[in-house]
Amino acid sequence: MTRKDFLPISKQDMEERGWDRLDFIIVTGDAYVDHPSFGTAIISRVLEDAGYKVGIIPQPDWKSTADFKRLGRPRLGFLVNAGNMDSMVNHYTVNKKLRDKDYYSPGGKMGLRPDRATIVYTNRLREAYKNIPIIIGGVEASLRRFAHYDYWSDKVRKSILIDSGADMLIYGMSERQVVKVAEALNDGFDIKYIRHIPGTCYVVEDVEEVYDEYITLPSFEDVSTDKYKYAEAFKIQYEEQDPIRGRTLIQKHGEKYLVQNRPEMTLSREELDKVYSLPYMKTYHPIYEAYGGIPAIEEVKFSIVSSRGCFGGCSFCAITFHQGRMVQSRSEESIVEEAKELTEHKDFKGYIHDVGGPTANFRHPSCEKQLTKGLCKDKQCLHPEPCKNLKIDHREYLKLLRRLRELPKVKKVFVRSGLRYDYIMADKDETFLRELIQHHVSGQLKVAPEHISPKVLKYMGKPAGKTYDRFVEKYYRINKELGKEQYIVPYLMSSHPGSTLDTAIELAEYLRDIRYQPEQVQDFYPTPGTLSTTMFYTELDPMTMKKVYVPKSKEEKAMQRALLQYRNPNNYNLVYDALVRAGRTDLIGYGPKCLIKPKENRREAGTRLKDKVNAKKGKTVNKIDRKVNEKSKKKTSTKTNQRKGKRK
Repeated sequence: MTRKDFLPISKQDMEERGWDRLDFIIVTGDAYVDHPSFGTAIISRVLEDAGYKVGIIPQPDWKSTADFKRLGRPRLGFLVNAGNMDSMVNHYTVNKKLRDKDYYSPGGKMGLRPDRATIVYTNRLREAYKNIPIIIGGVEASLRRFAHYDYWSDKVRKSILIDSGADMLIYGMSERQVVKVAEALNDGFDIKYIRHIPGTCYVVEDVEEVYDEYITLPSFEDVSTDKYKYAEAFKIQYEEQDPIRGRTLIQKHGEKYLVQNRPEMTLSREELDKVYSLPYMKTYHPIYEAYGGIPAIEEVKFSIVSSRGCFGGCSFCAITFHQGRMVQSRSEESIVEEAKELTEHKDFKGYIHDVGGPTANFRHPSCEKQLTKGLCKDKQCLHPEPCKNLKIDHREYLKLLRRLRELPKVKKVFVRSGLRYDYIMADKDETFLRELIQHHVSGQLKVAPEHISPKVLKYMGKPAGKTYDRFVEKYYRINKELGKEQYIVPYLMSSHPGSTLDTAIELAEYLRDIRYQPEQVQDFYPTPGTLSTTMFYTELDPMTMKKVYVPKSKEEKAMQRALLQYRNPNNYNLVYDALVRAGRTDLIGYGPKCLIKPKENRREAGTRLKDKVNAKKGKTVNKIDRKVNEKSKKKTSTKTNQRKGKRK
């Protein structure tokens, strides 16, 4: 595998292909990894397959325009993305502290992309080239396409299309849209007149320029000053995020109007198969070898994407606004062919690490109705309980897993991406769960109950009641029947909107009762484009416009997090203060139901330990003193004997 197998990243690469000019150049915040788990790889290969000459500028130096001119001026335009993650999420933890590693950069090095990369890159391109079409896309652009709350600046920002000054924004997974845009540009259309393509956004100065029927959202000025208006705007966006019944949306920003065309229809199975059959190198560009490669590839190197979209409807997840709620999946043959390719890889050891998507056990749309009428506007497929129209069927996924584990050279096929345990429990046939446990779990099955309080789960969009407990019971029963010793690792979240100290204590008591302490706890992270982030900012549930309690202070967030790891000695003071503040001192003591012991006990224990240490020190000192005295006596005795000898 050589540089020629990858798309051009330098003039030399272009010359070796006999190209003097590119049609499109993709500027990205990630290193160049030619693998279908990376958005840049998919879009570049899709355009190449459509007959366009594509080059890539990965992680350019944004402090000048030099790097942006590396490949010259493209014939049709620039495509800009921040990478596989929002650049702010990539850089900062939930506590707004700088991360120590960037998994999408060579050697994991930080600092190779700017904050708000999409905006910075677009501005540099405008400096470098005048009158060139610039189209933004990817996760960062897609989830910031409307006026949105920005956690890092703690304010509402304008649409990223307005802030960046780009000509067009493509939202969602983008394969179909980007080819349509490319065809229009290639046919000679000025980009400011390409306004008919679903799944795109553009800006106009007069609403008379919008020909489709549209819904007007509260303006940027309204949503940035009125939280009720913000919640109202989000609800409309959420309800219209459907490729069948969704309508055009308009949001005023000062003297301009952001226009979002209705969402693009999801790819068919045949189209999705084609996307994943393109000639990806399935690894990073050779230039990164000297830096130790790109860490992010390790997670996906021997994994297979089998589906897209999720009808799970978790409030804190942005998939609804990016991949959508309508599930699409690749054919069995397409996935098996990719698996066969993996088995021929020089580093393959017999293990396929994952076969899944946002939710691994979703392989088809949730019901037949949505294929013609779209997803329900006012209810979820699984929350608060499975819809009576929900199609519950694991047979196709099970058949796929069976075929994969029968392949020559394959020792084990794991399922590590998300599994909806409530969907598994809704299946009256336990064959899937039994085979999952028998063949596809690597000692631990990770699932995400997130919480146990019905009050919190309601706002999370997760199943309440005893569904999780019943799943755990069934999981361990089947393991016992199969003679296996495997465990469940539950993912839990602290400080989500709706979570109070009382509900955090309720979860801590649950963990006490099941005798489990999580090694990691995810503190809720308000990222752009989610229902939960809207609740965090507005303190309203946009679906009902009712008030929601939101833990925002650093102190309370730390307390809620500490309660989930109350056994950790480092968390003692936080847990103690939380229990006192909540009036739950009954949980401080020596009884079997208590979470922590009283402070007096800790002081006594500390004193005893100190005394013990001092006593040990004392014994050591005495021992040393005895040795010194013995040596001294020995020396004195020797000298005396010497003097006596002289006298004789």
